[in-house]
Amino acid sequence: MSPLMWSVVLSLVSAVAYAGGAIVQERVAVRRNGSLPLGDLVWWAAVALNGVGAGLHVAALALGPLSVVQPMGALTIVFALPMAALFVGRAAGDRTAWRGAFLATAGLAGLLALVSGSGTRTPTGGERIVLVVVTAVVLAVLMAVAKGAGTHPAVRAAALATGSGIAFGLGSVFTKAVAADQSDGLVLSGLPSVVAVVALSAAGLLLSQSAYHAGGLHAPLATLTVVNPVAATVVGLVLFGESFRMGALGAVLATGCGVVAAAGLVLLSVGRAHAEVPAQASGEREPAEPAAPDRTPSDEGSSEWDGSSGPGGDRRGPERVQMATPPARR
Repeated sequence: MSPLMWSVVLSLVSAVAYAGGAIVQERVAVRRNGSLPLGDLVWWAAVALNGVGAGLHVAALALGPLSVVQPMGALTIVFALPMAALFVGRAAGDRTAWRGAFLATAGLAGLLALVSGSGTRTPTGGERIVLVVVTAVVLAVLMAVAKGAGTHPAVRAAALATGSGIAFGLGSVFTKAVAADQSDGLVLSGLPSVVAVVALSAAGLLLSQSAYHAGGLHAPLATLTVVNPVAATVVGLVLFGESFRMGALGAVLATGCGVVAAAGLVLLSVGRAHAEVPAQASGEREPAEPAAPDRTPSDEGSSEWDGSSGPGGDRRGPERVQMATPPARR
């Protein structure tokens, strides 16, 4: 096979690995109620899956252009829907969610297909420092928004997933820069970029973990799947000398594709809510019923148990009144 075909195959397998890692991450986040799961072996399995996906993604970037590899990553959300239903029995969402997933993927693929994959330059050391600082500031702002979301889990999940997508996308940018440094024989000068790749990957992983806890699987995964390549593409346009195909017409078409991807995210969020909220509501009602006998005031005085008037008599019913008023307790 040609290098281009190998990049496509590696990108597909990478998307499957990322989807599996996201599913396991979300399940761990629910089970541990959002706490940092460093001692959880299942979570480390998710980390390993993400590592496999990242390694395959790096190999695909080395063999193919950014404009081909990055859109393939958008298939992560499409793979995640049936995989979650098959392996963990999670609702795959209704038709609205599926339409949203395909719209988001199609819009993103169209957007990035309009970007020229032939960059004319590599970011300088100063530009990379500025990029790291700007990224850190943006992530700090998004984390502050998530923290201030309070009782709005959808806002919190969106902010965290956006931050995760930016971190992963900038990680791909620095990975491409490291590959360019190695091809130019600048191994030592590329070490700071390697550190940036590791730091951004860790930040993206932790932010995605928190996003899955706040908003479930589908909407956060769709958000970071779209934000990831968009962030990488913006940096590619600015720092790598890439441009839109067909000039001004390409820019207009790219804007339309971005609107389609955003509409897909909205549909995916709505479809996910319809599929998951009823199950969550029923899950909340189940522990409430056996909790009622625990509130029986067995240690209170008999005066509250005589008769049927008053709040205590009305709630407990005739059987508990008879149990509470035998001669033995007088």
